[in-house]
Amino acid sequence: MIDVVLVAPEIPPNTGNIARTCAAVGARLHLVEPLGFSISDRYLKRAGVDYWHLVQVMVHASWEALEPGLRQPERLHLFTARGGTRFDAGGYGTDPVLVFGRESIGLADSLLGAYPDRWRQIPMRAGVRSLNLSNAACLAIYQAWAEQGYPGAVT
Repeated sequence: MIDVVLVAPEIPPNTGNIARTCAAVGARLHLVEPLGFSISDRYLKRAGVDYWHLVQVMVHASWEALEPGLRQPERLHLFTARGGTRFDAGGYGTDPVLVFGRESIGLADSLLGAYPDRWRQIPMRAGVRSLNLSNAACLAIYQAWAEQGYPGAVT
């Protein structure tokens, strides 16, 4: 099972798009407060279209409130533009936890500092600060799912 964690997401359509990707691969979506929107927000629902019933979405009051199993270092893959292992370098394992930060600033220094050997990076050309959150999450989710052999996929 792939778990996707969005820490303090700010933009409803990004979260909706990520929820749709989670529905497509059977991943669980964890939202860590504070959220920059209401889950009932019409923009969020519009981005997820009619897939919300296919996604297990959980809201957590803080990073520390995530169940301990989701915070096991060997499962974590923290995505940052600051460096780390390339997203396509493999090693996600069977139950990866893919962690993404808020759109405006990414993951907090304190969180990144707690897991310096668990960073993942998506390469891009010089001058580009970052990818859109939903695009970055999609790349990572599908890479992790590919490593698992696309369980449950219909071809």
